[in-house]
Amino acid sequence: MRDDIRKNFASDNVTPACPAVMQAIADANVGNVPSYGHDTLSLTLNQRFGEVFGAEVAVFPVATGTATNSLALSAMVPPYGAVLCDQSAHINTEEGGAPEFFTQGAKLIGIPSPEGRMDPQALPPVLQHNREKGVLAPPFAALSLTQATEWGTTYPCKTITQLASIAHEYGLTVHMDGSRLGNAIAFLDCTPAETTWQAGIDVLSFGGTKAGAMAAEAIIFFLNERTRPMVASMAHRIKRSGHSWSKQRFLAAQLLALIDNDVWLENCRHANIMCQRLLHGLHKHPAAHLPFATESNEIFVVLPEPQLDSLREEGYQFYTYPTPQGVPGKLVRFVTSFYTRSEDVDALLTSLVS
Repeated sequence: MRDDIRKNFASDNVTPACPAVMQAIADANVGNVPSYGHDTLSLTLNQRFGEVFGAEVAVFPVATGTATNSLALSAMVPPYGAVLCDQSAHINTEEGGAPEFFTQGAKLIGIPSPEGRMDPQALPPVLQHNREKGVLAPPFAALSLTQATEWGTTYPCKTITQLASIAHEYGLTVHMDGSRLGNAIAFLDCTPAETTWQAGIDVLSFGGTKAGAMAAEAIIFFLNERTRPMVASMAHRIKRSGHSWSKQRFLAAQLLALIDNDVWLENCRHANIMCQRLLHGLHKHPAAHLPFATESNEIFVVLPEPQLDSLREEGYQFYTYPTPQGVPGKLVRFVTSFYTRSEDVDALLTSLVS
């Protein structure tokens, strides 16, 4: 096997930053400019993202996904309130209590679904029961959806519309965790608008890091009667949380480099193509069991443990998850990215069948 094969399939966070982002950082690294978001690059974010999404927006750049989700929810939910999400949602399982901390105590309530996608029919009974409990239960103030989901599936735009419509009917605002939004858009072949504000999303956590940034995410408010009151407090929330960058131009430069010429979408399309290449090969594996649809850049597959041990010995890296009941083997996740090459996928498949 070639000694330059890239064997880390653990995450799309393990990659270097993409060339366009690195060039943008270098270009921004010249001269003295105003700090704390008053530089020229930062001041263009609202306009540029507004053009991408075809809507009036307020954009707040943040360095991490955890901060992006948590700060967004802090503006949407009071301390005595609750966030309704899927049981597998990143905010519910992987954020280390940050959403609860930033909201000053709001409760996250997850409901189960088979592939990480909330069922519109499941929402009204949950929301109605919460309303009937009165002060005995924290009132739902926000619905949070993940696009693409934690299991690598995606929400069709019409399903998001249904979910958002129900949430709005009950007085909730709707948040989208879009850490892999570009992968979902690439799979659905839709526009950024169609899967966000046109489908009823009020606030978006825009994922830049997994799409090729060094460290750049954004809280995006799609301005409407529900979100305008939230925007006024965001600068204070970001400052109080310690996420106000003095040299914000370097955050803005990364985000602008991603959306310029659709670099983020091209990176995500490539990641999806590599994932489908891997999926095609796994379908030929006699012992592979794929419990979820593969609709982004993540594959979850159950494989025999001896083969996984062999992969680790060769230097491959991947995450393991609880295996579905009654299925022999071990559930693992392989993630592709803009940095994944066809030869890397083919080498992994060769190792699996050898």
